Amino acid sequence: LEIEYSLENDPLSTVGPLRLVNELPDDFLVINGDVLTDIDLHALYDHHRNSGAIATVAAARRTEQIDFGVVELDEDGRIVGFREKPTYDFTVSMGVYVFSKRVLSMIPADRQYGFDELMRDLLDRDERIESFVYSGYWLDVGRLSDFEQAQRDVDILRELGLS
Repeated sequence: LEIEYSLENDPLSTVGPLRLVNELPDDFLVINGDVLTDIDLHALYDHHRNSGAIATVAAARRTEQIDFGVVELDEDGRIVGFREKPTYDFTVSMGVYVFSKRVLSMIPADRQYGFDELMRDLLDRDERIESFVYSGYWLDVGRLSDFEQAQRDVDILRELGLS
């Protein structure tokens, strides 16, 4: 495997560095370095190609419990609702994407430009963005709780002789 590195003189955030990569194909994968997943990258790529979208975002369902009592306030600051340690369900970006090369023209040169900015700009331009909802294994090991879970998962796989 040959790896080429692109060095940033100043941090360019999560999407800005794509402008530094030479000769990208018409459609290409981008994967955050702190993602642990068994997603089928071929299926994701094919889904993107067949959709005609400018971007496809792999997405997962995530349930998060808030460790606090949550108060709801009216405009005068009066408490009008209360939930003790509620649980919320979200569909979240997995940090795994397929982009059309067309996104490169939207990325400003020589300044930070993140995935969140790209998504907002694409939405503002009414570009087609696809999701690829995945229900398999996925952790964002940049989060301490997910990193600890990954450690436990690796130990289990070793015990089963699967790693």
